[in-house]
Amino acid sequence: MGTGGFNAATWLVDRHIHDGRGQAIAFRCGDEDLTYEGLLRAVWATANGLRSIGVRTGDRVLMVVDDELAFPAVFLAGLRMGAIPVPVSTMLRAHDLALLAADSLATTVVVSDRYAACIPDLVAATTSLRTAVITGPGSTAIEDAGSDRALSAINVHRWSSFADQSESQAALTDFTTPGFWLYTSGTTGTPKGAIHRHGDLKATCDTYAQSVLGIAAEDVCYSVPKLFFAYGLGNALTFPLSVGASAVLDPDPPTPQRTAALLMLHRPSLFFATPGICAAMVDAALPSDALSSVRVTVTAGEALPAEVHRRFTGRFGTETLDGIGSTEALHIFCSNHPGDIRPGTTGRPVAGYELKLIDDEGRIVTEPDVPGALWARGASVAAGYWQRPDATSATFVDGWLRTGDVYARSVDGYYRFVGRNSDMIKTGGMWVSPAEVESVLLEHPDVLEAAVVGGRDSQGLETTVAFVVPCTGHTIDATALDTHCRARMASFKRPRRIHVRAELPKTATGKIQRFALRAALETEMPVS
Repeated sequence: MGTGGFNAATWLVDRHIHDGRGQAIAFRCGDEDLTYEGLLRAVWATANGLRSIGVRTGDRVLMVVDDELAFPAVFLAGLRMGAIPVPVSTMLRAHDLALLAADSLATTVVVSDRYAACIPDLVAATTSLRTAVITGPGSTAIEDAGSDRALSAINVHRWSSFADQSESQAALTDFTTPGFWLYTSGTTGTPKGAIHRHGDLKATCDTYAQSVLGIAAEDVCYSVPKLFFAYGLGNALTFPLSVGASAVLDPDPPTPQRTAALLMLHRPSLFFATPGICAAMVDAALPSDALSSVRVTVTAGEALPAEVHRRFTGRFGTETLDGIGSTEALHIFCSNHPGDIRPGTTGRPVAGYELKLIDDEGRIVTEPDVPGALWARGASVAAGYWQRPDATSATFVDGWLRTGDVYARSVDGYYRFVGRNSDMIKTGGMWVSPAEVESVLLEHPDVLEAAVVGGRDSQGLETTVAFVVPCTGHTIDATALDTHCRARMASFKRPRRIHVRAELPKTATGKIQRFALRAALETEMPVS
């Protein structure tokens, strides 16, 4: 990718107006439709408004914004004016949001109306914050937030007050200019801010969106993962805008029933989910034709077990592509492809990316079915982490991204997830893949979800421990499940303890927090 002038916001929006597609629908949210022309004017108004309250080139704009029409307007306005939008999870508590505000040194925070109450915590956590902007229809939230003493040092504004729709000139940026940050999901600890460039967005559109999805202007996208998630940002913002397609936004938390209702109402052609939501949709009493408009379903966030894949496709009849991406890589770099699906695998490298497996001695693994640490290289890989030099040098090596995942590659080139580096279990001197054990557990008809971690037995030796969630209307008999495992796996892999839970602890992006399960075992505290 060259380094000539390039601004991701103008590439995603302006050219569609110039090509005469201004009246095409860009976003649908509730009963509102936003055309490309309307989106451009919203971006102009937001950029002008942000400038008027003091946002300048390079300033971080923290976004605690639901999947509403304000999100694309704020994110794209930040890119357009050369500021740095930093979308963060709307599922985080005020304390965690305050930590990210302090870490990013954000000068402005934009929040949806329902999160206005967190503003005082953010202000108290950092001296860099100068302004706050609240989106939404308006209530008493802005007045309640404004009455707090902590806000005396900053100005609070309404996004709806940004009314100047005169053309906002784009900043002089190029493919390598820092464009936005995304914080890692925190599956292994403190989140880190991955620094992405303007060109990274186009790179994912040119690779996964084109070579795997074949996305076109006629497509309608609906993503269960939200826009703050790197996966969701591509699914429901950059991918559709890259070709003049449309996306369905939903500000409310997803449930299987709500997901099915939106699928049947908006009839999307591309549906993006996680393995967890796929399992939940199978478990719920949803109409079998809920996905009848969908030409391709995509899953990512965690590996899709073969059994969940079988149940989901058998129930809804949709071609389902599982893939792996990361916050650092921005979107999926290895995936199953339409007409080329192997359940239980993550498929093959996406065109434009290179993968390699590295063993414990630092050598490239060339033999088939031998596990190794997965490294990836491609144009969308982040420049590094904000203010984390040690983590940056350990993760980004000579253009390669060390993903932290352990994979094996079949003789014909399909990649299979084995586990995270930190999740692998060594019992009886033998390595155990949590993913392999979980796949066996999920084959039992009573099991909806499963997570396997390493625990200690009464002698202090590491052993395999399973946490399972039953399907609705089912109960799990630990003895019967143990018998099921005995018949399907080597003895050293079999879980020595099985804990039944109502749910599994997960990050805001739906990944299972195995460190929380391990901590629960160590303290013998209930897992929630």
